[in-house]
Amino acid sequence: MTAAFNLNLLVRINRELGANFDLRAFKHRAIYNARDGRIEMHLVSLQDQSVRIRGQRIHFRAGESIHTENSYKYSIPQFQDLARSANWLPTRVWTDPRGLFSVHELTSA
Repeated sequence: MTAAFNLNLLVRINRELGANFDLRAFKHRAIYNARDGRIEMHLVSLQDQSVRIRGQRIHFRAGESIHTENSYKYSIPQFQDLARSANWLPTRVWTDPRGLFSVHELTSA
């Protein structure tokens, strides 16, 4: 599902900006960046290629990627600290039974 969502960016660029991305020439890659605590989404070129977008050429080498998204993963205390730094007050937290996911209720400071 995530790969299809990520590749859909190229579909939209083709349609909305008149580009000529060949979707078969890219693959989706998700990487966990432990240092920054995030999942990074990339579209990796499978070959040397040139793409046209609005009359400009962009060249990709095989293995070169387009970094499309970051998804950060926070512990509950980390998220609450982040919320406080943005002037929100954590009030309640709900988690799944295994503690893998959480939903946070915040109020304005």
